[in-house]
Amino acid sequence: MGNFVKWLGAGLGFTLGGPIGSILGFAVGSFIDGFSREDIELARTYGSTGRNVQSGDFEISLLLLSSVVIKADEKIDERELLYVRDHFKQMYGEERAINAYKLFNVFIKNNQISTLQVCTQIRQNLTHASRLQLVHFLFGIANSDGAVLEVEVNAIKTIAGYLYVSPHDFESIKAMFYSSSDSAYTILEIDKTADNNQLKLAYRKMAKKYHPDKLQHLGEEHIKGAEEKFKQVSKAYEQIQKERGL
Repeated sequence: MGNFVKWLGAGLGFTLGGPIGSILGFAVGSFIDGFSREDIELARTYGSTGRNVQSGDFEISLLLLSSVVIKADEKIDERELLYVRDHFKQMYGEERAINAYKLFNVFIKNNQISTLQVCTQIRQNLTHASRLQLVHFLFGIANSDGAVLEVEVNAIKTIAGYLYVSPHDFESIKAMFYSSSDSAYTILEIDKTADNNQLKLAYRKMAKKYHPDKLQHLGEEHIKGAEEKFKQVSKAYEQIQKERGL
């Protein structure tokens, strides 16, 4: 139990309180016999570093919201589960991913999670850039089985709204997972009537918004995901430039 408690507490701050803390307490009690209130306090001690937002907070938030999206179509697709497991392994390594996946499996089975309450707690503690990264990852899950269903889009849209992610930002991230003639413009949050100067300004704005440095506070394991969004913005800009002969 000790190793798990250390993992749970490592880097965790706000997620050990509020509605997320209650869900965590239920989850760990579901698969660890004898897990007690003292263990939660021990985990909190390990996580007390004086910082409000850390990698562990993002990690738990990601697990909870991923479970909501996966259950949106009322069926559990193994490809979506595999996507979460593989990405956590890539980001955090084998041991940490195993512990995270134990929690994730309990979240999947828990039908009492209040998306609004969870998102409210996340919104109050995670930066805007971190919340954008959460939405991007959720679309990756939805797309992992080869198709993003409308019910999944609606679930992510609801989450994005609760996280105070603007409709423009939501559509920009969504467009990164769709291939259409308008996708590049949507990613840059402009329409086809924008002139070349507006195009350049839009690119600079979006490149700044999605720059990997925005997630430095979460650690190197999250930089790769941010780089993917950044690349999509650059790709969209280059595509429009090519279409316009620039």
